[in-house]
Amino acid sequence: MNPTNNQPPRTARAVLWDMDGTLIDSVPYHLQAWQDVLRQINRTVEHQAWHQTAGMRNSEIIPLLFPDMSPAESASLDRAKEARYRELIELQGIELLSGVAEWIQRFKAAGWKQAIASSAPRENVVAIAHVLHFNGTFEAMISGADVQRGKPDPDIFLAAAERLNVLPQDCLVIEDAEAGIEAAHRAGMKAIGVLNTHPHLEADVVVRSLQDLSWETIEDLMRPTGGFALMRNT
Repeated sequence: MNPTNNQPPRTARAVLWDMDGTLIDSVPYHLQAWQDVLRQINRTVEHQAWHQTAGMRNSEIIPLLFPDMSPAESASLDRAKEARYRELIELQGIELLSGVAEWIQRFKAAGWKQAIASSAPRENVVAIAHVLHFNGTFEAMISGADVQRGKPDPDIFLAAAERLNVLPQDCLVIEDAEAGIEAAHRAGMKAIGVLNTHPHLEADVVVRSLQDLSWETIEDLMRPTGGFALMRNT
């Protein structure tokens, strides 16, 4: 740290990973959890309607999908759904998406700091970290509980940068949802969009899979004069 202005050195870089849809394919687990708990209260939700809420917190999703629910009912549904999701993860297990493990190791070898920055409840982040045996892989894990506003507000990414002591402009966000990419840009960060859950994204770099990403692309992107949309495999 620079002792004169209390700012981290510009040599410090960080990669901020979204979790659901980026590190893992959690869509089937979330959908199953929704179906299971909604069935118990005689409610349903269409897959397409739920799919459009990707990257949002339950506190935003439930009023959108079920505007007639009382705050108490919404809070109860929120707790039940997330508890069921964690139960499914523990029972069935889950794997990292293609290319994720390799890039985690490449960033680590290059000396980058790494954090999870997810809108999910903290208990979900902890559960995924446990099931996947992260064991210190990430220097910080920021959840929706750590900030007042979820994505597309930039709070989660700014909190992660602060926790890692890295300037926002030296952080790279990896995301699968438009809300997350907007949040990254509003935080003053570059964003890589991975087309795991959406057919189209507006990010600085867009790839179908992290296996399509190159280190040269990342270095070009993170230069102070780095270009926009250097790689768009859509």
